[in-house]
Amino acid sequence: MNNKITTLSRRFRGLLPVVVDVETSGLNVATSALLEIAVVMINMDANGKLFREETHAYHVEPFIGACLEKEALEITGIDPDYPLRFALPEAQALHRIFAAVRKQLEKTECYRAVLVGHNAWFDLSFILAAAKRSGIQYHPFHTFTTLDTASLGAVALGETVLARAARRARIPFDLQQAHSAIYDAERTAELFCFIANKWGAV
Repeated sequence: MNNKITTLSRRFRGLLPVVVDVETSGLNVATSALLEIAVVMINMDANGKLFREETHAYHVEPFIGACLEKEALEITGIDPDYPLRFALPEAQALHRIFAAVRKQLEKTECYRAVLVGHNAWFDLSFILAAAKRSGIQYHPFHTFTTLDTASLGAVALGETVLARAARRARIPFDLQQAHSAIYDAERTAELFCFIANKWGAV
């Protein structure tokens, strides 16, 4: 079915929602390391309903001189020195993520990706800082527009905390798995699709 009214590019005016979650060694984008990054692709079916597609995720090596805050590492449970993390250098991880997003842009005929995240500006600011450190001038994400599921959850479900909003939407959420980039990104994607599908385009 090729109905332009229900294409993803029409739904968001040419923008492609891409769900992102990052885990970091602190809150300062200039000094804290990017340790994990996960992106979940979003697509739309013939009935105009959003659904999540594949997930791309990487462990990331801390950049040289990064500040590794003990409290942040305890929250995420990440040991940056653990050899079996099989972490990639920051630039390599970003290049792979950006390539996957560009492929999805072509697939969906969208012109730019817009980051979807829970407190989305945090994730976007770390990606922008990491891209700058890596010398990456051109990337697929809009540099200031985001779709924030914390705000959407507050409006649609009366909850700003990801776990609580997910449960209100009847999306299973395991607190033991939280603070993993993959797990949080996939739950965020399900929450975003739930809200977008329930309060669709008018």
